[in-house]
Amino acid sequence: MASRVIPVETFDLVIFGGTGDLAQRKILPGLYRRFCAGQMPRDARIIGASRSQFDDAGYQEFVREAVLKYVNKNKIDTDNLDAFINQLRYIAIDARGENGWKDLAKLVRSDAITAYYFSVGPGLFGDIAERLHKYKIADEDARIVVEKPFGRDLETAQALNAVLAKNFNEEQIYRIDHYLGKETVQNLMAVRFGNILFEPLWNAQYVDHIQITVAETVGVGGRGGYYDKSGAMRDMIQNHLMQLLCLIAMEPPSHFDPNAVRDEKLKVIRALDPIQPENIVRGQYSADGDEKSYIEDSENPDTITESFVALKAQISNWRWSGTPFYLRTGKRLRARMSEIVVVFKDPPHSIFDVQENRRPNELVIRLQPDEGIVMRVTIKEPGPGGMRLMDVPLDMSFAETLGEDSADIPDAYERLIMDVIRGNQTLFMRGDEVEAAWRWTDPIIEAWQEKGSRPAQYDTGGSGPEDALMLLHREGRRWREIKA
Repeated sequence: MASRVIPVETFDLVIFGGTGDLAQRKILPGLYRRFCAGQMPRDARIIGASRSQFDDAGYQEFVREAVLKYVNKNKIDTDNLDAFINQLRYIAIDARGENGWKDLAKLVRSDAITAYYFSVGPGLFGDIAERLHKYKIADEDARIVVEKPFGRDLETAQALNAVLAKNFNEEQIYRIDHYLGKETVQNLMAVRFGNILFEPLWNAQYVDHIQITVAETVGVGGRGGYYDKSGAMRDMIQNHLMQLLCLIAMEPPSHFDPNAVRDEKLKVIRALDPIQPENIVRGQYSADGDEKSYIEDSENPDTITESFVALKAQISNWRWSGTPFYLRTGKRLRARMSEIVVVFKDPPHSIFDVQENRRPNELVIRLQPDEGIVMRVTIKEPGPGGMRLMDVPLDMSFAETLGEDSADIPDAYERLIMDVIRGNQTLFMRGDEVEAAWRWTDPIIEAWQEKGSRPAQYDTGGSGPEDALMLLHREGRRWREIKA
């Protein structure tokens, strides 16, 4: 089933940090794929901006190499690649100085949609925003895209929002979280609000608990110094997992409108109970053969920063009171896997003989590695011999069900950048959302710092500290196995 592609209007997209790692791996390859899909107009322009001393030709060759490296070779078309490369321009610019800004002002068109991607550290956001206005490059219709981290606590998040608000209004600011651009995340909203089947069951009366897991097999080697100032709580829980929790738990918005959706997400964050110490576990991965431990990767023998967090959250509202949400994320785990699991309660009365190892109904939303949705239901085991029950999956793998190669499913960055051009903020975080998430997260981190104890050690290639398993086991539940 070929997806329908709706072209966007012509635009100028300026990528500050246009020679950086994110631009090479995600932004530029994603734009090339949108170009090949026919979604990017032939007169659109991508303008790289950074300190590197390229001319247009040099930058075009730089981008060509990035596309050839990070795009599936089966998806490379020479004619399309040449045409895409011809749409690239480059400006050498000093984010904290004055060099290059007048040249950028002359290059950006006034009769096209203009967007500015801040693919740089948050410390440069204010400098870039001020110069975009000083040199009259960005008007009231311009859009800016900012990457996380959106601060490292409530105070710095508020300061960052204030810096951006000095030069742009909230409708112009797109805080990007690539998890919200994943096909399955958006399908979660379609499944919930487009089908009468689930909504009557989507509450504490029928849902036993919900699990959200983001597991990684890699450690922090090469970026240990940065990560040690962040940790899993700041790096993953406060943004990625919090956003997934909001989409699962929020009330149906009045209509599919950016602010209506974000209003409901904000209500969820504000309804979260404070986390009790016994309901949170953190860990650090240990050494394994040639693999270094977290302490070695961070090059800080005294580190108390976590590479793993598991917690039990409660939402105090009518829909979810009494239903626990279990969140888990960590590095150097058994498999790379991201999924949301809605575990339903058992029937109030079973007419069948009690059978061991029966599992409750589950709705599993897989975000990676294979995006899709699976519903586990109970059926009769085929054959004679009485009524023996078994659990089977109703599987909707996107690649199989929709008849698409997984390489054809747009990457999250592709979808989100096109949403920026369209002016659709539904999948982007609002400033008050970010601040509310930090209000909930800050006390947890502050308590750890005051206590000063080290996280529990856990084995590389496992599922995290033993205490994380006990979060569920002590209440008669169990985590789904971490597997690819």
